[in-house]
Amino acid sequence: MKTLASTALQWLHQGMPLVLAKITSQQGSTPRTAGTQMIIGADGRYAGTIGGGLLEAKVIAQSRALLPSGQARFERFDLGHADVASMDMICGGGLEILLDPIAPLPENIALLAQWDRMLTQSTEGALVIAIRRVGQEIAQIHHALIRDDGSVEGYLPLTPTAVADLVRAGRKARAMTSIESENYFLILEPIHRPESAYILGAGHVAQPTAHMAALLGFQVIVLDDRAEFANRDRFPDAHQVRVLANFENPFAGFEVDQSSYIVIVTRGHLYDKVVLAQALRTKAGYIGMIGSRRKRDAIFHRLRNEGFGEEDLRRVHAPIGLNIGAETPEEIAVSIVGEMVAVRRSGKSKVKSLK
Repeated sequence: MKTLASTALQWLHQGMPLVLAKITSQQGSTPRTAGTQMIIGADGRYAGTIGGGLLEAKVIAQSRALLPSGQARFERFDLGHADVASMDMICGGGLEILLDPIAPLPENIALLAQWDRMLTQSTEGALVIAIRRVGQEIAQIHHALIRDDGSVEGYLPLTPTAVADLVRAGRKARAMTSIESENYFLILEPIHRPESAYILGAGHVAQPTAHMAALLGFQVIVLDDRAEFANRDRFPDAHQVRVLANFENPFAGFEVDQSSYIVIVTRGHLYDKVVLAQALRTKAGYIGMIGSRRKRDAIFHRLRNEGFGEEDLRRVHAPIGLNIGAETPEEIAVSIVGEMVAVRRSGKSKVKSLK
């Protein structure tokens, strides 16, 4: 999984300083929310986005101008002001953005390498930026990583009690949050295990679904019993591709929990029913099955006879995906991943759709 941290690390290894630009607060209608971030290299390269348009162009220009001094600062952007009326956006709120220069020093490279490992290896914790302000100026800025066990990498000018409070806050936070503690303004960027998308079946619908899910940050696992279909050549974006002996116990060896999404797109009704029965025995936050209502009703009837109740079956999105009139595999993939995002954003296993 390619992360912003891994891209930043690559640039630092090349000896190029960069700026981490992070939205730290927002008011009103804005293109992106607090916690959204991007990196800007000294040569003008950038990765990530904080909303695009002239806002982003200004941030890139200011970041490059900031690099020679190496001095971090906050910038305020009022998107409702007359002098930004020409921006190619219609938002009318305000943003505060931290411009945080990072030099290619050994300690910064080590910290970013650890950040990338925590992101890719599902290590619970948080990235912490500790800022001491004098008026509107940043007098001090420190970067550190805290793990769920309370250990710290980097430097945090805080007492053990304050660090313990940060660990607790990181466990609860699902997005960037800011905290005032011991005369420091703390930006807490939680690191949680990424949401996993288990795609059962490796056929023509599974390919674009895996690609789109990976683009949207899901950790994709493709499972099928056919090696000629379940392979890296067909699923280069997947975190893992596994060839099963059969579909009788497809989730063996995996930790399927509330952050897991199960997409059932096997090659036939029988396999779909077998997989669905196993999926309903997990704690997955999302379970979707492809097929018509007639197919769904037939499978549900058989599952009822096997002891599954109505509460179990209500967990299933079937037919899978948002009703957008999809016909091609790519359109079906859009409808499936769109529904997954709707569940992710709503925090509910079932979402309202046009079905």
